[in-house]
Amino acid sequence: MALIDEVIICLQSGGGGNGCVSFRREAGIPYGGPNGGNGGRGGNVYLQATRDKTSLLDFKFKPKFEAERGEHGMGSDCNGRSGVDLTISVPLGTLIYEVATGDLIEDLTKHGQILLVARGGKGGRGNLTFKSSTNRAPKTATKGELGFERQIKLELRLLADVGLIGLPNAGKSSFLTAVTRARPKIADYPFTTLEPHLGVVSHKGQGFVIADLPGLIEGASEGSGLGTKFLKHVARNRLLLHLCEVSETPSEIEKRIKLIRKELGAYDKKLLKREEILVFTKTDLITSAALKLKQAALKKRKLNGFFVSSKTGAGMDRLLDALAERAPTWREEQV
Repeated sequence: MALIDEVIICLQSGGGGNGCVSFRREAGIPYGGPNGGNGGRGGNVYLQATRDKTSLLDFKFKPKFEAERGEHGMGSDCNGRSGVDLTISVPLGTLIYEVATGDLIEDLTKHGQILLVARGGKGGRGNLTFKSSTNRAPKTATKGELGFERQIKLELRLLADVGLIGLPNAGKSSFLTAVTRARPKIADYPFTTLEPHLGVVSHKGQGFVIADLPGLIEGASEGSGLGTKFLKHVARNRLLLHLCEVSETPSEIEKRIKLIRKELGAYDKKLLKREEILVFTKTDLITSAALKLKQAALKKRKLNGFFVSSKTGAGMDRLLDALAERAPTWREEQV
């Protein structure tokens, strides 16, 4: 099923309960004083980030949420019960935008982070609160405030330690399958990956998340191909593994690497400062002798990196060792 990473939802906080007009009516007290209670506060609406969700799919089928309204005040000095607050879980990495203005409200990047998005209406005042030395029997009460209705846009940008980048058919999905239990679709044609996939790697006591992202093409920063749908997820990755198919000529490999870097910079120049590791894939497709010649040719072009085969596992441990060494520092970083 496709990843849903943008939705618009409507939120409605609870209205406040009305205040009550009431007077004591007891035997022997024909004209008792006011005892109307206040209305309860309406329920607030909150968004809370959780690592247990990875998609906004739920919101596609339920785009409207409403908190409970407060109860009305009652006689005998009884205040109405406040409405129950509504807390809505969203994935880590969700950005919250105001639909009316397009302004960013908040970026939820920490597990358990909570945001008040619609405050409940205040409860109305009962007539007891209007009693004074000059007005001993007030017949006035106020209505509760209406709840607050708001439209917001949720935009998910996946939080992953490592992002796999490269042109279509560079071997990203095969790599993710080889090092994690994720099972993205794999085939020998461009754009097999149409949506991001996440996988968790456990290596030498370290765990980290890898995102397999749709392949880039020239013009992606302007929306070509899968374009900005891909690039917005790259912005969240702490390290980029740049995969290139080793069977190409050295000049073609260099050309492809420059193309990807150009598109990253056109989208956001900060991405060019992100740590990047070159990974030359599909080494099983060429002979050992040809591989040595290719390594030397790429080194002359200052294109140093790891040479791996997702099919045979060659070179994988060395690459995973390098990632595991960096993993402790990712726990302390914010992207």
